Amino acid sequence: MKKILLSHIFLLFAIALIAQDRGNVLIKGGTVLTITKGVRENTDVLIEDGKISKIGQDLKAKSGIQTIDAKGKFVMPGIIDAHSHIGIDAVNEATSPVTAEVWVGDAIDPYDVSLYRALAGGVTISHAMHGSANAIGGQCETIKHRYGTEDPEILRMKDAPRTIKFALGENPIRVHGEGNRITPNTRMGVEQVFRNAFSEARAYRQSWNDYNAGKIAVAPTYSLRMETVADILDGKIIIHCHSYRADEILMLMDVCKDFGVSKLVFQHVNEGFKVAPELADFGAGASVFSDWWAYKFEVYYSTAYNAAILTKNGVLTSINSDSGELIRHLYHEAAKSQKYGDLTDNEALKLITINPAKQLGIDDKVGSIEEGKDGDIVIFDKHPLSIYAIAQKTLVDGIVEFDIENDAEDMRVYINPEAEIPAYIQEEKHDHDRCMQGVYESVFEGH
Repeated sequence: MKKILLSHIFLLFAIALIAQDRGNVLIKGGTVLTITKGVRENTDVLIEDGKISKIGQDLKAKSGIQTIDAKGKFVMPGIIDAHSHIGIDAVNEATSPVTAEVWVGDAIDPYDVSLYRALAGGVTISHAMHGSANAIGGQCETIKHRYGTEDPEILRMKDAPRTIKFALGENPIRVHGEGNRITPNTRMGVEQVFRNAFSEARAYRQSWNDYNAGKIAVAPTYSLRMETVADILDGKIIIHCHSYRADEILMLMDVCKDFGVSKLVFQHVNEGFKVAPELADFGAGASVFSDWWAYKFEVYYSTAYNAAILTKNGVLTSINSDSGELIRHLYHEAAKSQKYGDLTDNEALKLITINPAKQLGIDDKVGSIEEGKDGDIVIFDKHPLSIYAIAQKTLVDGIVEFDIENDAEDMRVYINPEAEIPAYIQEEKHDHDRCMQGVYESVFEGH
């Protein structure tokens, strides 16, 4: 029987036992931007046990349930960032061109202040990704933003599909090729890393099938790396691939076609507009910057119309941050794509809600305001595509995780020398306090 790592069994068991707080709240009288079912004026949203239970007018809540007055405000789904590196303690396992066996979920940091900053910008979920040092990097983690929880497991989004980071171009070449005489040393070498890994994983899986069928007597050597790559071939893991140039985007789609891999989302995709029909035909997603390019040579060419061109060509498109700073105002980034590409309000808001949810495989749970979905909500004082919009409250599973009215006090608690700080960061308390002072100044004074 195939060897199974006991550590993984224990981890899954531990996750199943974790109790997660879920809220009960009635949001009254707001303009509800449902994303999937239109705009509803003067509408209430009732969240019970962390789930949206009712949407309508003049809703009544049970005794004791918190009520939030949203009259004159805009209520939308929590913003989702499909490309982020916040909330994790490690990014690159840059020791091999293929490190599929590692998982950033092993290093979640609930005290990363970027989580709080993201909540202040209405972001409730992010895709905490491995870095781009490897052609095939480590597995990523989809997290819900619950800043300061004592148990890192609470950040994991239960039942979110597995994802993995791939990278094209300069990054894996620079890390593993230049001066090191290790593959890949060229862009064509990057392609061969994929083809070799896929071929080896296919042979590995066949060996185990033969052993389990009694065709061979000795079990193959177990490899978590090959198990993971084989799961990609079996459609159990979604590839999220760092990419810039159109030629390399086409290359990876060709490789995936040859090996029957269909779950593919390109990240950055700066030249995606050049191959938008091909991306749409493959069914690949594209998670892009609104207007970042020319920050290194292979990214010298792009356009602020990128998201709009991809969208109009039928490509599932999202706007991401890849930044602990930019994540705070993704709604502004979506508005840029509307300005340049003449997208409708709903098309622009989809770029930061339902579209990234689909790219992460969690659209049945989040990304729109619908009955039965998670109570991940952000309330803005103005339309979220307005440059003047400021998030007022951000809820995760019906729990208010950010409230602008309590922001100053929350920050003072965190920077109070007498406040209880978890033991494992006591020795770094000075750095922690200085960091929290910074977030207080940037978030509170910015409001």
